[in-house]
Amino acid sequence: MNPSLSPAVADQLALEPEAVAKRRTTGLWRDTLGNILRQRSAVVGLIILSLLVFTAIFADQIATHDPTDSLLGVEAGVRQRSAPCVHLLGCPADEPQHIFGTDSNFRDVFSRVVFGARTSLVIGLAAIGFAIFVGSTIGALAGYMAGWTDNVFMRFMDVILAFPSLLLAIVIVTAAGPSLVNALIAIGIVAIPVYARVARASVLSSKENDYVTASRALGESTYGVLVRRIMPNSLTPLVVTGTLGIGGAVLEIAALAFVGVTGDLSRPEWGSMIGLERNQLFSAPWMILAPGIAITLTVLAFNLLGDGLRDALDPRLNR
Repeated sequence: MNPSLSPAVADQLALEPEAVAKRRTTGLWRDTLGNILRQRSAVVGLIILSLLVFTAIFADQIATHDPTDSLLGVEAGVRQRSAPCVHLLGCPADEPQHIFGTDSNFRDVFSRVVFGARTSLVIGLAAIGFAIFVGSTIGALAGYMAGWTDNVFMRFMDVILAFPSLLLAIVIVTAAGPSLVNALIAIGIVAIPVYARVARASVLSSKENDYVTASRALGESTYGVLVRRIMPNSLTPLVVTGTLGIGGAVLEIAALAFVGVTGDLSRPEWGSMIGLERNQLFSAPWMILAPGIAITLTVLAFNLLGDGLRDALDPRLNR
C-alpha cells in the first residue's frame, strides 16, 4: 500500500475491484434489445406480432369450428350464410354463435381467419428465410470476389428484377403446378435479388476495413475472412430488410391465393378467403373484412418492427 494515501482512499481503492466485479456488464444482445424496446414502433409491432404468433400456435384451441368443414346439415339453425353472432353482445341464445359469421360454403369465418394466421406466417417466414439465405450467399460472393464473378451474379439478379415480382411469381407457380409450397418457392425466388444487392453492398463496405486486412495478414483463409469477419458485420441491413420483407411476402401469398394459383382453395388462407367471396363485399362484408383486417395487421406489425429495428441498430442514433 502506498504510504502517501490516506486510509479512507486506500480502503476505497481496495473495494473498487470487488465493485467492478459485481457491476452488471453490458453485452451486444442486451444493448440491442434495450435499443429495440426504446423504439415505440418496434414495441407496438412486437405486441401485434406476438398476438399473431400466439394465435397461429394455438389455433386448434382458439378456433371454435373446423375451418374446412361446412356446417350445413351439421349445426342446427344453419340454413344460409349468417352474419356475426356473439351471445355476449346480445345475439339470441337460440342462434348458433359465429364471431365473424359464416361464408358462402357455411364455414365459420372466425376459425378460418385463425388458421389462416398459421398459413400466412409460416409461408412468409419460410419464403423470406430462403430468399435471405440464397440472396446473401450470392451477394457476398459477388461483393468479395469482384471481377467477372460479380458481373455474372449481379447481371442475373438484374434480369430477375426486370420482371414484375407478382407476375413472375404467378408464372413460376403456374409452371411448377399450383400449390402452397410452389407459391412459397416462387415468392422466395423473386425476393432473392433484393437481399443479394443488400449483402453485396454490405460486403463491399466491410471488406476494406482494418480488421479484414489484419485477418488476411495473419493468414486467415478467404472463406474464413468472408464468413467469420465480413458477414457477421453485414447482418444488420439483412435483418432489417428481411423483417420488412416478411410483410411483403404475406401480401404476395395473399395475392397469389386471391387469383387461385395456390392449389386447394378450401385450405384456410386469407387471400383465398377474399378471392372466393369478393362478390359478397356489399351483401356480406364480414367475409371480406375479417381476412382483410388480418392481412393489414400482419403487414403493419412487420413494418413497424422493421422500422424500429432500423432505428435501434443504427449506431448514429444510439450514441
